[in-house]
Amino acid sequence: MPKHYEVRDEIAELIAGADVGTPVPTERELAERLNTSRTTVRQALAALEVDGKLERVQGRGTFVAEPKRVLVRQLTSLTEDLRAQGRAPSTTILSVSRVRADDTVAQRLNLRPGTQVHRVERIRGVSGEPLAHEIAHLAGPLPRLRQELARRGSLYQTLREAYGVRLSHVEDLVETVLAGPEEAALLSVELGMPMLLIHRTGWDADDRPVEFTRSIFRGDRFSFIARSTVDNGAAHLAESGHSRRR
Repeated sequence: MPKHYEVRDEIAELIAGADVGTPVPTERELAERLNTSRTTVRQALAALEVDGKLERVQGRGTFVAEPKRVLVRQLTSLTEDLRAQGRAPSTTILSVSRVRADDTVAQRLNLRPGTQVHRVERIRGVSGEPLAHEIAHLAGPLPRLRQELARRGSLYQTLREAYGVRLSHVEDLVETVLAGPEEAALLSVELGMPMLLIHRTGWDADDRPVEFTRSIFRGDRFSFIARSTVDNGAAHLAESGHSRRR
């Protein structure tokens, strides 16, 4: 095991049970206490920051972080999930436009390539902090989509209330990626930070695909829960350790 992994675990033990905002000893102090180098301590602190256990404040130091993981579920909106957890959701609409479906979008929405679809690009946030960058492609006529979405915030709520579109089932393809320049800038993270990429396809009650969304979530702020029914009727719960959604 790399040395900084061991040091990470030792520091995690030191801060276990500490109140949010408790200052962490300096790199020099930790290196002396744990009999290791400052370089190793720096790597361990960075890993704990990615895990959401520590928060670094420029010019002030490193502190015990408030738990910020967001749990989201399939077939619910991020807005609904955040409100259920007592969090304050936010949405910044970057663009709403009509575009021609490329091969990937057309395949997911069961359309001919080049068919006009709606494209919605947003930044999703919680308590004033950016959480995810989403690009949704939507099939069907959706007049005044930007205005309707701005009124409600939630895309699923907008589809239900403004257009009578209800999703009956979805499929999520989940991958891990590293933050590129665009995601790093939009989500206020470091370049190369672990992120969670989710491709979601959603179908309505008539089994027509109506949504294909690409979402990139901060890996340090997100947990994704998928619940399904198996053949014997028992419920199966699967939870990824570094996952999240809408």
